[in-house]
Amino acid sequence: MIKKNNIIIILLFFISFTVNALSENNFFTEAKKNFDEKNYDDSKFLFQRNIVFNPKDENSYLYLAKIFNVEENEQEKEKNINTVLLLNPKNEEAIYILMEIELKKSNFSKVRELADNFAKVCMKLCDNKISILESLKNLEPKNES
Repeated sequence: MIKKNNIIIILLFFISFTVNALSENNFFTEAKKNFDEKNYDDSKFLFQRNIVFNPKDENSYLYLAKIFNVEENEQEKEKNINTVLLLNPKNEEAIYILMEIELKKSNFSKVRELADNFAKVCMKLCDNKISILESLKNLEPKNES
C-alpha cells in the first residue's frame, strides 16, 4: 500500500511539473505569435507573464525591448536590453540594439566598445556592424587641427 501511494505521489508530481513547464513555454509561444501579428499589448502581457515563471528568459526581455521600441519608450527599451545582456552578454541582437541606443545618445566611445564586443560574437547580424560604424563616422565631430 505504501509503494502504491509513493507511485501516485511521484506521478502527480511529474504531471504537475510537466503542466507547469508546458504553460511556461506556452506563454512565450503565444506572446511571440501575438508579437508577429503586431498585437503588442497582448504580447507584452504574455512576455511579462512568462518572465514571472522564468525570470532568466532572455528572449522575453528582448521581445519586450522590441515592443517598447515600437511604443517609443526608450527608457523601458534600454532597461530590457540591459537585462538581456546581464543574462547573456553575448546576445548579438541585444548588443546591436544597445549600439543603436548609444549612437542616438551620441555616446561614441560606448558604441566603439560595443562594436568591438559585437565583432567577437556576431553570427547573424555581422553586416549590421558596418552600418553602425558608418553612422558613427558620419556623426562624430571632426577633429580640427
